[in-house]
Amino acid sequence: MLNIKNGKMDLFSNEIITNLLPNDGVVNYYGKVLDRQEADHYYENLLHSIEWKNDEAVIFGKHIVTKRKVAWYGDSEFMYTYSNVTKQALLWTNELLELKRIVENISGATFNSCLLNLYHNGSEGMAWHSDDEKSLGKNTTIASLSVGAERKFSFKHKRTGQTVSLLLEHGSLLVMKGETQTNWLHRLPPTTKINRERVNLTFRTIVL
Repeated sequence: MLNIKNGKMDLFSNEIITNLLPNDGVVNYYGKVLDRQEADHYYENLLHSIEWKNDEAVIFGKHIVTKRKVAWYGDSEFMYTYSNVTKQALLWTNELLELKRIVENISGATFNSCLLNLYHNGSEGMAWHSDDEKSLGKNTTIASLSVGAERKFSFKHKRTGQTVSLLLEHGSLLVMKGETQTNWLHRLPPTTKINRERVNLTFRTIVL
């Protein structure tokens, strides 16, 4: 069900909708693609098996280290640069390969890498941004798999400011494709209501 309030559109539902965006991009939300037992299993495994490190960024010449932790995995040890910091990919774990196959079967896309984010609680989020780095190519497809705490996720049109928000459930899949990164920003807003970790996996294709 799509709710409109104060000029904003919010979606807090597990319905599968063809495209959540009104225009200029494509976002498909598949809801829970892992059952509760599977989601719990991967959640615990990812918390303890992934080589987590605090994320780093260089913004306006200032080096910033976040509380949020990240990890980068892929087909080979290639390099990836965002926020003016370059990271080198680690090789896939067995569990990440299992999740990659699940996501590829559902989305119909193929991926060669995955950026993982660990949010320890609701105070940690992500500011408005687009995943439009040159290394991802133009009109790239990004599949976002979430386990752990359920969090609100928002999109904002770069020109009109129109917003669309939804709740990313434990074990759910969101796929962004088409012109989404060109025309829309997205973010994970902070909240005081969440005290549990969330692990988000964004499967991507680096253009080599």
